[in-house]
Amino acid sequence: MKVAILKYNAGNTASVSNALERLGVTPAISADADALRSADKVIIPGVGEASTAMAHLRERGLDAVIRSLTQPVLGVCLGMQLMCAESEENDTECLCIFPYRVRRFTANGLKVPHMGWNTITDLRSSLFDGVAQNQYVYFVHGYYVEPGEQAIATCMYADRFSAAISHGNFHGVQFHPEKSGAVGQTILENFLKL
Repeated sequence: MKVAILKYNAGNTASVSNALERLGVTPAISADADALRSADKVIIPGVGEASTAMAHLRERGLDAVIRSLTQPVLGVCLGMQLMCAESEENDTECLCIFPYRVRRFTANGLKVPHMGWNTITDLRSSLFDGVAQNQYVYFVHGYYVEPGEQAIATCMYADRFSAAISHGNFHGVQFHPEKSGAVGQTILENFLKL
């Protein structure tokens, strides 16, 4: 199986790559359009800032490449947010794969960013096969996607938000499966089976 991790200026590529290697998969870390299109699975990692990341993708034509992909694609954290329509983070137009606006936490006395372990619920996707409701996963984010029809998991922090979204071959998780222990490993395994 050929798995490509998108290489761009916002990423936790090493930790995602290490998590896949623990599952017996050696991914290619690449920004090459042909390598991305020919992969069986594509992962868009993300630790960074939305407007800078989108500018980088547009400058290299990678925004159009991502939208054109037909194999299973998984966005992680910022990678998920970039697949939405727009982000309040520096008023950024994103990839418009999902119809959602990414909003900034106004956490009513809670710390922002939302950082650490929290539970996910309302699980409804084969991405979560073998994962029980209210399992803990690891989050680090100051922006969130509101719940909507394409949410396949939610989490509560100040308000309920989309912990994962899915439409067609595109999937996104706000948490970091590569840092979420056995639960995260199961989710990555399930993605590789899609």
